[in-house]
Amino acid sequence: MSEGLIALGLDPGLATTGYGIVRATKDGWQVIDGGVIRTEKGCARGERLREIYQGARELIATHSPSGVAIEEVYLARNARTAMLTAETRGVLLLATEGLPVHGYTPLQVKKRITGYGRANKGQVQAMVKRLLCLTETPQPDDMADGLALALCYLLDLSTGLQGVANKDYVYL
Repeated sequence: MSEGLIALGLDPGLATTGYGIVRATKDGWQVIDGGVIRTEKGCARGERLREIYQGARELIATHSPSGVAIEEVYLARNARTAMLTAETRGVLLLATEGLPVHGYTPLQVKKRITGYGRANKGQVQAMVKRLLCLTETPQPDDMADGLALALCYLLDLSTGLQGVANKDYVYL
């Protein structure tokens, strides 16, 4: 395990961007922070994206993460939602300038956290709770996803998979 390293996990969404901050310790993982960056639906898109950027920059300034995990955009049924998520992801990439960033698809996160790539939200939340020795299931879902992403980053570092597991590993 890469002791002392702090990972920031970001689950991009225009209305709600989830985040989780986890530290690797000699005794396992420790949650430092978790929550969401919310934007108002009635605001202009540019303003909402700026709020997300500023929120991410504040998290980075406060917690000094060693690296960042950001969920990849997954195009499912709704192309418009995927495009808004891609814009949000772009803003988050800009906010993480200078830090190593790993991208993970939802399938990769589920597989790393639960061992099953088709796990449902409840299963992922239950494993995040267990892996982080939490007394309660992390809520909301977006925050749980942020914590899961941070765990993926730390798991990859401890197993030597950084840069191998995902071709989109990038330093910005």
